[in-house]
Amino acid sequence: MGLPREEIRALLEQYPTPPVVATVGSHSAIDIADGAVTEGLSSLVLAESGREATYARYFRTISDSAGVRQRGCVDEVWVYPKFSDLALPASQERLRARGALLIPNRALSSYLSLDTIERDLRVPIVGSRSMLRIEERTERENYYTLLQSAGIPTPAALAGPEAIDGLAIVKLPHATRRLERGFFTAATPAEYHAKVERLVTRGTVARDDLQHARIERYVLGPVFNFNFFFSPLVPRADGLELLGVDERRESNLDGLVRLPAAQQLELPETDRIPEFTVVGHGTLTVRESILEEVFRLGERFVEAARSRYPPGILGPFCLQTCLDAAGRPVVFDVAARIGGGTNVHLGLGHPYGNALWRRPMSTGRRIALEIRRAADTGRLAEVVT
Repeated sequence: MGLPREEIRALLEQYPTPPVVATVGSHSAIDIADGAVTEGLSSLVLAESGREATYARYFRTISDSAGVRQRGCVDEVWVYPKFSDLALPASQERLRARGALLIPNRALSSYLSLDTIERDLRVPIVGSRSMLRIEERTERENYYTLLQSAGIPTPAALAGPEAIDGLAIVKLPHATRRLERGFFTAATPAEYHAKVERLVTRGTVARDDLQHARIERYVLGPVFNFNFFFSPLVPRADGLELLGVDERRESNLDGLVRLPAAQQLELPETDRIPEFTVVGHGTLTVRESILEEVFRLGERFVEAARSRYPPGILGPFCLQTCLDAAGRPVVFDVAARIGGGTNVHLGLGHPYGNALWRRPMSTGRRIALEIRRAADTGRLAEVVT
């Protein structure tokens, strides 16, 4: 049982005005901080000792004698011995006293347990606290069950390695870097077992994770991560926005595909199995004839989320999609919070978000705009959980 929403609303009543935009120092923190200061709010980054220099030094805010920001976007950095310490009661009390609204990114749900976030983290979260759990594929209720209930196409699942009868992808976490992926592909059961042995030896996958891995048919086509935003502050018909699209850069997969086939075959055997660790992102647009279907998928997701996880999705979410040979989108992953690729749009905005809002509109700025509009109209409780 998660924290009652009424308890979070009661906390908000004690908050100073205006609130402070806070997030964990990783993943998309720069975009969130940049958006906050662009919309006239203060930014707070929660960093781990030894990983704070990006925020405390290189992107710190520098203001003139009148207090006007001249450089940077991170107003404050709080450093903890380890990320999980931000959930300590004293840390939570300090966040509430500062008026912090916590923006969830993947780092938050990686360094704090989902149970802690749902039951013990008494700090208002801008977004859908209860939906962070659907990103865990090992959960009985996850994004696959949500997508299927919404009628959104997903890659076909296979019962196990012996059912592999064509190119398939095996999804499981990295053996040691749990935030990353230990994904690999195989076209036959024999290839699956051979790769498992090599990847276990390499330290990429752990045998214990294989029993919970999802095996699905590989959808051949380009990947588009659709960054949406849903606002409860406007009429339902106006609530869904497509802000922009990004793609992943994956190591060492991207290096491999840049080599001609003959050179790939010259590589040592250990280098021929790509790793799918995300190391960066690029920006994309999509052919406009495809947009209509993309919006339909977004609307279906919003309605299914509202039905299964009330109050539903709030704020940013990302549908990670592959377009098949016919240009049909197939959703293979979901982020029920800000996606990992939004930093490519910070400062410049997302192409579609800019067209909609008539000014540069990144995901970070859109979050801050929602906070500011909600605070100005006394509706802040509607955008937090």
